[in-house]
Amino acid sequence: MTAPILHGGGITEAAERFGGAPAEWLDLSTGINPCPVSLPVIDPSVWHRLPDRNVEEAARLAASRYYGTGDAMPLPVPGTQAAIQLLPRLVEAGRRAAVFAPTYGEYARVLSAAGVAVDPVRRADDLAAAHGLAVVVNPNNPTGRLFSPDEILAMAEAMNAHGGLLVVDEAFGDLEPGASVARYAATSDNLLVFRSFGKFFGLAGLRLGFVIARPSVLAAFREWLGPWAVSGPALAVSAKLMEGDTEATARGIALRKAGLDTVLRAAGLKIAGGTGLFALVENERACHLHTALCEARILTRKFDYDPRWLRIGLTPDENGDRRLAEALQRTGV
Repeated sequence: MTAPILHGGGITEAAERFGGAPAEWLDLSTGINPCPVSLPVIDPSVWHRLPDRNVEEAARLAASRYYGTGDAMPLPVPGTQAAIQLLPRLVEAGRRAAVFAPTYGEYARVLSAAGVAVDPVRRADDLAAAHGLAVVVNPNNPTGRLFSPDEILAMAEAMNAHGGLLVVDEAFGDLEPGASVARYAATSDNLLVFRSFGKFFGLAGLRLGFVIARPSVLAAFREWLGPWAVSGPALAVSAKLMEGDTEATARGIALRKAGLDTVLRAAGLKIAGGTGLFALVENERACHLHTALCEARILTRKFDYDPRWLRIGLTPDENGDRRLAEALQRTGV
């Protein structure tokens, strides 16, 4: 069994180690909108009934419009992680997987645990005939590296030349719609796109994502997940929100990101990358900074594979910015 990945979150564990009640902590360890949207009014029956086809179809239609997939209906899944767990089933026996690294660690962990050899790659030229599957997170977590649609489609074509599949994880793609290749996935022979619902809307607890791919691949995912994989309330909420005023949500995130960047620069920290939902800080004393912030009841995300990095998410308001700024001033970094 492979070792578990250190993820963001985990306020309870942090509080147990450094003190304070979980509610006292400022959680900046995740890339989630800290200002969740208001929950829409939904039909009370979705809490009572198993998810009926009409509820799922409404969510899929809203997702097709939101992600720009035309007539292709994205498949709802119980969080992107659930789809990642199924990826080894798409790799032919004896073939390897390529993962553009460094990135979200669950891809390599899940594939390796299933016996698939994984090669970390950094460039499209590193993709080889031995690779039956390649994974690219775009925009990337945690670096923010962003490939253009033309670059992604060229990767898909290269993989297709030797019967390989390309998975594009667009979990942070809501704020970069021009970089999305979702509209191509449903008609491609070998392109799969994963989208996360909870990050942009600030509703990670719904555990909802979407897979966009050709019908035969979606049918396989549906079969593997089994019936009623996504809750009726999650489907109903997503249908309403994806057809609502998402521009207002994007503007709110942009304001929060500007506040975070201002705080980090004022503290003399180097912003080495990130997305609209987090900043990646590079500092030789990043581990010390992480610990010092924990002592101030502020949780950030450190990385075992690069001790110079710290990922810092958005605070919910100006008070949060001030709290972070004051804590950074006390660290002496």
